[in-house]
Amino acid sequence: MGTFIPAHLKKAREDTGLTQEGFARSLGLSSEFISLLESGKRAPSLDTLARLAAALNRDPSFFLSEKEPAFTVLFRAASLDDQARAELDHFQRYVEDYLRLEEATGRRLELAPLYAGVTPERLAAEERRRLGLGDEPVRDIFALFERSGCRILRRRMPPEVQLSGVFAFLEARGAAFALINASQTLCRQAFTAAHEYCHYLKDRHDGPLIHNQAIFYGEPQSGSRTPEFGERRLSYDDVLLIKRYFGVSAQAMLRALRDLGLLSAAQFTEFTALDPVSREREIFGASGEECGPLPGPPSSMGAEMIVSDRYRLLRELAAKKEI
Repeated sequence: MGTFIPAHLKKAREDTGLTQEGFARSLGLSSEFISLLESGKRAPSLDTLARLAAALNRDPSFFLSEKEPAFTVLFRAASLDDQARAELDHFQRYVEDYLRLEEATGRRLELAPLYAGVTPERLAAEERRRLGLGDEPVRDIFALFERSGCRILRRRMPPEVQLSGVFAFLEARGAAFALINASQTLCRQAFTAAHEYCHYLKDRHDGPLIHNQAIFYGEPQSGSRTPEFGERRLSYDDVLLIKRYFGVSAQAMLRALRDLGLLSAAQFTEFTALDPVSREREIFGASGEECGPLPGPPSSMGAEMIVSDRYRLLRELAAKKEI
């Protein structure tokens, strides 16, 4: 028998449109028991599992994990060199320590909704609505991660390591983690974090993912439009102003504007060849593009680690309890 996956029960229930109370009532169980199952604090017996599966019109195997552990899959990636594997090893130890602290302190993170089968545009709109963002930019993507149930680690890596980010969802534990290369500029870290956050929201059950610097480049998306005759075309200074407002890199903003059809292919090629640092400094002063990683707070795990406030709090709580 595989390991029970709480997230699969929650997803199957939500897919039917049932609340925990309604689902529990239909089975003659308490809503508290269903809540414990979905949070991973209880595991069902074989008889209960069969009843859950029948009520949700699923095979019992849907709720059991027979997949390889996430880090087993990650370490098998053929493109990893020894240094990259060493970074993954650090990440795995951090994950294990984080989960140990959560268990010891009794503090778990609730997962964000899963937006499976929706377009990126709808995902973004619904998530912004859930977070109450409106049209405002996300000012701190790193803090957003753990507020939304995905634990994050930023780690300064050697220049030779080409990893930009890693996403891993531990199904049996119902826990999501993201690793960001903190040796990259702050703008690139934010871009990578947004990329991993989308995987967390959309396809976290599909397996762990490793991203290298190729995520910063790509082809135009289908459906983009060409600016119509008479429309004012964006200048390079316009692009720099918009990218500063949204706190992203010039390359990321150029791609977004191109995919929206607000930059022509010729403009995109022309602007990509320009140096954003010197021009931004000239018109705005200090350049956001120049920003390297923010100095991390003191960490007992070493200066190369930039851990979240939540992780530090868990360590403090555990220390007080002498765990």
